[in-house]
Amino acid sequence: MIDTPDSSSRRKAASSGGEAGLEEARLRQQAIGVKLRHMFDEVVNEPVPDEFLDILRRADDKAGA
Repeated sequence: MIDTPDSSSRRKAASSGGEAGLEEARLRQQAIGVKLRHMFDEVVNEPVPDEFLDILRRADDKAGA
């Protein structure tokens, strides 16, 4: 195959486009990770419902008896 200025510039554009695509994918994954951590933190910081605490207390009482 003969390299012409046109064909080599197309290859460069394709490789830089691939790098740009990878960077875009990394940024997208990073944004998803930030949103997931934010959602997880909200759930972790929610108070435990009283009904669930009662269930846990009863289970502890049975295990101790």
